[in-house]
Amino acid sequence: MIKSAIYLIGICLMLTGCEQSALPGQQIRLAEQGLLSADLASSGKQAIVSSLGQGTVVWDLEQGKERWRWRQSDDQAEFVTLTRFSPDDSHAITASQHTFAIWRLQDGRSQGYYSLPESSLRDAAISADGRMVLIGREDGKAELVDTRTGRRLQFLGHTEQVNTVDLSANGRYALTGGNDYSAYLWDTRTGQVVWRFNHAGRVVMARLDPAGRFAFTADSRQASIWDLKTGKEQSRLQFDHRFEVYTSARFVNDDKWLVTGSPSRQLALWQVSDGSQLQSWRVSPHPKVKPPSAVVYGVALRDNGHLVSASSSGLAETWTIK
Repeated sequence: MIKSAIYLIGICLMLTGCEQSALPGQQIRLAEQGLLSADLASSGKQAIVSSLGQGTVVWDLEQGKERWRWRQSDDQAEFVTLTRFSPDDSHAITASQHTFAIWRLQDGRSQGYYSLPESSLRDAAISADGRMVLIGREDGKAELVDTRTGRRLQFLGHTEQVNTVDLSANGRYALTGGNDYSAYLWDTRTGQVVWRFNHAGRVVMARLDPAGRFAFTADSRQASIWDLKTGKEQSRLQFDHRFEVYTSARFVNDDKWLVTGSPSRQLALWQVSDGSQLQSWRVSPHPKVKPPSAVVYGVALRDNGHLVSASSSGLAETWTIK
């Protein structure tokens, strides 16, 4: 995971240009030294961030202050490189390469600590009630863990490393993408494939919409929105670059829009129906990083109509949609 972070920063340095962008409406400094990982609640009102200097911290972005600091283990060599909210913002998962922990957001307490001795973790997602956890593994397996019963189901459809995973709010369906140029939507009760989405490159981002109508999957050249009723492509994001890597994505505004973040500092808003870009912004870089760079780790839309981003620069920022 640390290597992945270094890789993303390298891409960011290559892609960062000199274009101007609208200034953020608000900034909150979440960490002085930059972030290894971050995620935003679907409401955009909370953030979970991980950094080398401060560990894992939950932030109240409305109040601009910390809520809790979490310690996943006593092993100082185990850095938390993944932080993620559940779809209903009631729980969160934090993970390193070989461990993960589940937390309750109501009181900040741990709900369980788990180890993964077989293979390194690449990505993880958690259901709305905090019960089901989906793990994407380096060995090509995707694994569903029922934390109440201990049941484990391994999905073996991928033939290479699983890079990205998402889980429906009720834990019933999983979306996984990997180095085998494929993304799969599959049933977590049976492990049976519902749809296979083909790509021409390694799938690095996969996200479901909260209502279960659409899926977003992306490699570096193709970023597609799929209709889950038919399994057909609804639209394809129309970006001008030869390639674009996405490090965050979220369906918002009753699935009319998709918000994405990239390692090139870009925060973008897209129309789901046709893949057209509605607006874009450039998040602020860390002041001590030259040339200016930042990886957008988390994106959300607040109920007041403003976008929120959290990036490797250590900043949470708000943006106005015109």
